[in-house]
Amino acid sequence: MLMKKIEAIIKPFKLDDVKSALSEVGITGMTISEVRGYGRQKGHSEMYRGAEYVVEFVPKIKLEIVVSADRATEVVAKIREHAYTGKIGDGKIFVSPIEYAVRVRTGEENKEAV
Repeated sequence: MLMKKIEAIIKPFKLDDVKSALSEVGITGMTISEVRGYGRQKGHSEMYRGAEYVVEFVPKIKLEIVVSADRATEVVAKIREHAYTGKIGDGKIFVSPIEYAVRVRTGEENKEAV
């Protein structure tokens, strides 16, 4: 059974939309991390108590989802549709192959472990 790992970096305020959309297509598990980084926007400037400072690393959310290979395209499309704002910094989606998976508690492997 071929599996794919989908990693998506999205804007934090889009998390609920993306999570709801993925639930509607049967995605029952994902890992979410708060991350910080920058791409083309290279951070931004903000004012705090009259002083300007540069925020070099922008807060983002990283989703990690493992699905059967035949569902990867559908999941990527849902993430893209619901994470989209049309503004710089909407994020990225990466898809990688997964060779093997094991559920620690039961010892189930591959598709059954996911």
